[in-house]
Amino acid sequence: MGLNAQFGPALVDQISMLKQAGFHGFFVKWERGMDIAPLYERAVQEGMIFQSIHGPFLKADQLWQETDQTQDVLDEMIECLHVCHRFQVPVMVCHAYIGFGREYCPNAYGIKNFEKLIQAAQQLRIRIAFENTEGEEYLACLMDRFSSSEWVGFCWDTGHEMCYNRGRDMMASYGNRLMATHINDNLGISDPDGKIFWTDDLHLLPFDGIGNWKEIAGKLRKYHFSGPLTFELLKKSKPGRNENDVYDRMSTEAYFAAAYERAVRLYELIHNAE
Repeated sequence: MGLNAQFGPALVDQISMLKQAGFHGFFVKWERGMDIAPLYERAVQEGMIFQSIHGPFLKADQLWQETDQTQDVLDEMIECLHVCHRFQVPVMVCHAYIGFGREYCPNAYGIKNFEKLIQAAQQLRIRIAFENTEGEEYLACLMDRFSSSEWVGFCWDTGHEMCYNRGRDMMASYGNRLMATHINDNLGISDPDGKIFWTDDLHLLPFDGIGNWKEIAGKLRKYHFSGPLTFELLKKSKPGRNENDVYDRMSTEAYFAAAYERAVRLYELIHNAE
């Protein structure tokens, strides 16, 4: 399960709390200057799997544009790969793009930047799992361009599929390259005109939204995914929303216990198919 400052306790202490709730591993979102060492040390102490690091993504669109920020954005992502290598974290989750209300046009300049990123990943022996987000044209472009690379795969965010991808079956395209999961529920697109926006990305507990979890379990089973079922959840509501408020009223311990109960339910759906 993903660590998150909005859960309350320090990130390092969340590792122990997740272990007590029943989880076997965790991931964390990284940004420049973040000290990963205490998390790694606590993971070793608790016998927890440090499943992945989520790379920086707030400027991912810059990799497709020739700007004065582009090289720094690329350098930061390569730095994250080095952090993964140093702390023996096997996967970096990466966004192919970020941004809404734009014309999505993948280009050769962006591909060259991602080539440099993937070359660094290969040298460090860290796998990059590209996540389904908005601008899925960029994901398709990268997954096609690097289709033969063993260092490039897919991170399936179940909730993103329900809003950012308008319910399109992302596993049908990339399930055979699944490297990681971000398991969460959602309520779909709220705008009556069908406009997608980041506030629709609720990251609810599984079984609290519109997700068809029997179908989701079936897809994980179909593609023989044997990696960790990694949850990415939010305890607090997005601006102008209130769906997560019920979680925010829970103690951290109760929330982690509820998340683990949903993980068990999903595991049982996967492994106890009718």
